[in-house]
Amino acid sequence: MTAFYIIISFITSALISMLLMPWILCLCKRNGYFDRPNIRKVHKNPVPRLGGVVFMPAAIIGLSASLYAIEDMAETGVIVSISTLVMAAGAFLVYFIGIFDDRFGMKASHKFVIQGISALFLPLCGLLITDLNGILGMHEISIWVGYPLTVLLIMTIVNAINLIDGIDGLASGLCIFILSAYSYVFAKSDFPLIASLDAAIVGSLVVFWCFNVFGKIGHNKIFMGDAGSLFLGYICAYMSIKSLMHPIAPVDCGEEQMLISVTLLLIPVLDVIRVTFQRFLSGRAIFQPDKTHIHHLFMAAGLSMHSTLTCILVLFGLICGINYALWQSHFILPIILLVDVLIYASVITALLHVGQTAAQSSKKSFLLRG
Repeated sequence: MTAFYIIISFITSALISMLLMPWILCLCKRNGYFDRPNIRKVHKNPVPRLGGVVFMPAAIIGLSASLYAIEDMAETGVIVSISTLVMAAGAFLVYFIGIFDDRFGMKASHKFVIQGISALFLPLCGLLITDLNGILGMHEISIWVGYPLTVLLIMTIVNAINLIDGIDGLASGLCIFILSAYSYVFAKSDFPLIASLDAAIVGSLVVFWCFNVFGKIGHNKIFMGDAGSLFLGYICAYMSIKSLMHPIAPVDCGEEQMLISVTLLLIPVLDVIRVTFQRFLSGRAIFQPDKTHIHHLFMAAGLSMHSTLTCILVLFGLICGINYALWQSHFILPIILLVDVLIYASVITALLHVGQTAAQSSKKSFLLRG
């Protein structure tokens, strides 16, 4: 029956998104709500930027349809945990801050503070990390370490999803796979409410992805904006921590639960950590935007936007496959994580080399023509 609830939630959310997206497009065009090009951005023309506004209402309606099915067919009440209600409050906060930023603009440091407040909601209701399951050789940790670590992790994931939203279909494509995986693992653990919530968000994301990737500029192309990326980041953070609070893996093993979340969020999280340290070491403000994210490096190496999207999604799938194979071969979590970091570092190093070579060739060609 859980599969039925998930399908109902997915389809309902997708249909609502299909109805709302054209209305959002008209609203943006009528009022001039555009993401305008600048030196840091890859698009060359103004594009409507409020596509992510659709995610929350579509998800709520999709989840409501699933809840109606659960109540009607299972003939049992639905118990909503305190952590779920608190997550909803935090999600609403980052969602509305995202809308405000899309509409009026907000300093990155101010958004960071509000993200911190939202991140506090989860550990305050008992949803926090208490076991590292072998990462860095550590297992059970003190609650005094768990609280700040959980807040830091939430803020890292929120910003990771927000900052990787730099080319068409990337953040939404990654989140489709991430939340689909969480929907599956929560369904296997008999948590139909959370599984249906994931499916509802995925339904809305699939519709947005089509508008974002295949839409034509000036017609039906749209960006998600911060309202969408911050909301998705918060949901992904909640799912990653929530999954560690219950035995959701096929085998009741803490390391396997940790591996699922590490694998799903590895690329955006490693990328935001790398970029942050790179800015800090170079003496720049960590909130200062630049073009050093992984998608920028792929494009600097000569790939088109759609080729870059394909490469990063393939890299995501490759890491998932490698991690699964290593786990089945009985490698421990720290070794698997080390392999992941080496893969990511190798890709970044290769991209930097190719990008520098391409830039030097372009400069040489320009001088010869001059």
